[in-house]
Amino acid sequence: MMETLTEMFAYTFLVRAVIVGLLVSLCASLLGVSLVLKRYSMIGDGLSNVGFGTLAIATAMNAAPLTVSIPVVVLAAFLLLRISENSKIKGDAAIALISSSALAIGVVVISLTTGMNTDVCGYLFGSILAMSKGDVVLSVVLAIVVLTLFVLCYNKIFAVTFDENFARATGTRTGLYNMLIAFLTAITIVLGMRMMGALLISSLIIFPALTSMRVCKKFKTVTVCAAFVSVICFFIGVVVSYLYATPTGASVVLVNLAVFLLFWAVRSGGTIMKGKKIL
Repeated sequence: MMETLTEMFAYTFLVRAVIVGLLVSLCASLLGVSLVLKRYSMIGDGLSNVGFGTLAIATAMNAAPLTVSIPVVVLAAFLLLRISENSKIKGDAAIALISSSALAIGVVVISLTTGMNTDVCGYLFGSILAMSKGDVVLSVVLAIVVLTLFVLCYNKIFAVTFDENFARATGTRTGLYNMLIAFLTAITIVLGMRMMGALLISSLIIFPALTSMRVCKKFKTVTVCAAFVSVICFFIGVVVSYLYATPTGASVVLVNLAVFLLFWAVRSGGTIMKGKKIL
C-alpha cells in the first residue's frame, strides 16, 4: 500500500488534485449538513450548472476559468436565494430554472466555439488534470477562507439552520447568514467542479451529510462525522481511480455511496437488535 501511495504522489498533478480535493471535500461536507437540513441540498446542482456555463464562456474568451467563474456563481447563489425568498418560485423550482438555463447557455457557447469535443466531458464529469499550479494556490486560499468563516460563524449558521424564525426573533440577521451560506457554497462548488465535474460535484455536499445522519443525531457530531467521512471517501476514491484507471469524480461518488450503504446497514442492524431486545 505504501508503495502505491509513494508512486501516486510522485506525480505532481495527483498531489495538486489531492490537496484541492481534500480541502473542497471538507468545505462541502460542512456546508452540506446545513443545506440538507434546510432542504436546499440540490443547490449544488444548480450552481454547478451555472459554473459549467461560465467555464464555457471563459474558455471561449481565453480567460482564467476560476477567475471568471467565482464571481458569476456567487451572484447566481445570491439570485437563487432572493428568488426563493421573495417570489412565488420556491426552492427546487428556482434551482431548476437557473440550472437548466445555465446548462443550455454553456452547451450553446461550447458548440459555437470549441465544438462538442472531449473537453466537454472534462467540464461535465471532471478531470484530475484540470488543476494548474495557479488554480491550486487560489483554491487553497479560498478553501481556507471558507473554513475560517464557517468556524467563526458556526453558532449563527446552526441557529439559522434549525429555526430561522426563532433566530430572527432573537436578533440574528438571518438574511445575512443565509447569504453567507450561499456565498460559501458557491465558492466550494466552483473549486471542486473542475475536478469532480458539473454533474457530480453536488455529491460532495449531499452524501457525507446523509451518511453521518444515519448514525449521529446532534448537529455538531453530524458535522464532524460528515467532514471525516468526506475526506476519507475522497482520498479512497482518488486511490481507486489511480489503481483502476477510472474517472476520479465517479470513483469518489461510488466510494461515498458504498460508505452510505454501510452506515445505513449499521443503523438498520442496530434498530433491529433494539427491537428484538424490547420483544
